[in-house]
Amino acid sequence: MPPQRIFALPRQQSLCLPAVINPFVQETKLNKADIIKCVLLGIFLVPIRAILISLVLMITWSVAVITTFMHPLKGSVEPMTGWRRFMCRMVMAPLGRAYYFCMGFRVVVKGKQVSSKEAPILAVAPHSTFFDGIVCIVAGLPSTVSRVENLATPIFGRCVRCLQPVLVSREDTDSRKNTIREIEKRAKSGGLWPQVLIFPEGTCTNRSCLITFKQGAFIPGVPVQPVIMRYPNKLDTVTWTWQGFGWKTLLLLTLCQLYTTVEIEFLPPQIPTEEEKKNAPLFANTVRRVMAQALGIPVTDHTYEDCRLMICAGELTLPMEAGLVEFTKISRKLNLKWENVQKELEGFAVMASSCKGGRIPIQVFAGFLKLPINPALEELFALFDQDEDGTIDFREYVIGVTMLCRPANTEDVLRMAFKLFDTDEDQRITRQEFSALLRSALGVCDLNMTKLFKEIDADGSGFITFEEFQAFALMHPEYAKLFTTYLDLQRFQALQGSRDEGPEEADQGSDQGPGTADQGSDSTTSDKKDD
Repeated sequence: MPPQRIFALPRQQSLCLPAVINPFVQETKLNKADIIKCVLLGIFLVPIRAILISLVLMITWSVAVITTFMHPLKGSVEPMTGWRRFMCRMVMAPLGRAYYFCMGFRVVVKGKQVSSKEAPILAVAPHSTFFDGIVCIVAGLPSTVSRVENLATPIFGRCVRCLQPVLVSREDTDSRKNTIREIEKRAKSGGLWPQVLIFPEGTCTNRSCLITFKQGAFIPGVPVQPVIMRYPNKLDTVTWTWQGFGWKTLLLLTLCQLYTTVEIEFLPPQIPTEEEKKNAPLFANTVRRVMAQALGIPVTDHTYEDCRLMICAGELTLPMEAGLVEFTKISRKLNLKWENVQKELEGFAVMASSCKGGRIPIQVFAGFLKLPINPALEELFALFDQDEDGTIDFREYVIGVTMLCRPANTEDVLRMAFKLFDTDEDQRITRQEFSALLRSALGVCDLNMTKLFKEIDADGSGFITFEEFQAFALMHPEYAKLFTTYLDLQRFQALQGSRDEGPEEADQGSDQGPGTADQGSDSTTSDKKDD
C-alpha cells in the first residue's frame, strides 16, 4: 500500500467556521409591495405618531427633571428612595410604555420577573437595536450601564438619569475597574439598589446567534435572571447593526408599520455554583447557553473586537465581513491580542487587494510570494485553506500564519535554509546561488528571482547575509513554512521511492544467507526509526 501524505498540522475542529458567519449584518430586503405599503401607511401614521411622541416626550422630560432635581450622579451615590422612587415607578414607567405605544409597539411579556433580592442582575440578549430600551420600561426602570456621553443627549439624557446608571467613561483609564466595582456594590446591596440591567453582548447583532458575553454581569457571582427578546415580525424594521440600514431609515420604517411586536421573556434565575462564582467566564457561558436554548439559536465566539476589525477591513478596501475571525476564540487559542490581528489584517489586505470578496485564490497567493504554482506551494496553500473551497479568507490566513508559519520560523530552520543556499559556505548567498536552488527546487523564473533577491538584500550589496535572510523571514513567515513543506515533500517522495523498490530488493535478499538477511532486517528497522 502506498504511503499517504500527512499534513504537518491536523485540521482542528475547534477552529472550524462558526454556525453563523456574520452576525453583524442586517439583510432586510424591501420589495415593491413592502415599499408601497410603507408609503400608504406612513402618510397617515407618521404625522400622527410624531405628534403623540413629541407630547409624551415633553411630559416625560418634565417629570424626569423634577425626579432628578438636586440628586447627584457621581461621588457617593445612594439609591433613590421615597417620592423619587415613586415617581420613577408610578409615573416614568407608564410614560415610557406610552412612548413605545405611540411608536406602534405591541409588547408581549412572558415569564415572571423576580425581585432584586432573588436576582440582583438582569442579563438581556440578544441586543439588536436601539428599541431594546423597552425592556427597561417593562422591568420597572432598573439601573443600567451607560456611557457618560449619553447624559448629555437632549431630553433622553435626563430620562437616563432617572435610571441611576453605572457610568462608563472612555477617557478614564480606570473606568472598567470602577464599573465592575460599582456593579458588584449594587448587586450585593441586599435589595437596597434596584436590579442592574446589562446587555452582556456589548454590541448589536442580527439575533441569528448569541455572541460572546462580556464578564461584567457575572464577576459579582450573584444570581442572574436571563431575559430574552424577540421581534417576531414579518418585516424586520428594527435590527440596527454594523452593516445595513441606518437608524433614521429604521425609525421611519418602524413608524410606517401598523404595529411592531416585541416579546420579552423572563427566564428562571441562574444561581452560580461555587466554581462559577470564582470563574466569571464559565458562569457567563452557562447563562448564554441557557438563553440560546430558549431562543433556539447557536452561540458563536464573535465579540465587539470583531466589529472593530470589520471597520479596519472596510478602511483597507476589503469587504467588511472579511475582518470577522471570532476574536474571542482566535485570541484565546492562538494567544493573539487585537493589535496582532489588526497587523495581520493589514498584511492580508496587501495580498488580497486585487481579489473580489476578500478571498485569495492560489494564483494570487503564488504571485504574492513571487513563486510559481508547484507541489510545495500547493501543499502550503492546502494547509491554509481549512474549508477546502480553493481560496483563503482572512480567518484562515490568521490561523495559518500563527499555527503553521511562525512556529516554522525558528533560527534552526532558517540556518538550515541558509546553508542550502550558501553552497560554497562563505556565510553569504550570491545571486547565482540563490537562483540555482530556487530554479531547480521551485521553478522560479528569472524575473521573480531578481525581485525576490532585491527584497532580501536590504543593503543592496549584491549578496545576502544571514541577518538579512533572517529579517526577511520574520517579516514573511510564509517562506519558512514553504521551505519546511518542500523538505517534507522531498522526504515523502524519497520514502515512496524506496518502498516502490522494496519487492526487488527483497528478491535479491532471498539469495543471501541467514546472517545477511538478519542484518538487512535490522537495517530496515533502523531506517524506519530515523524516518
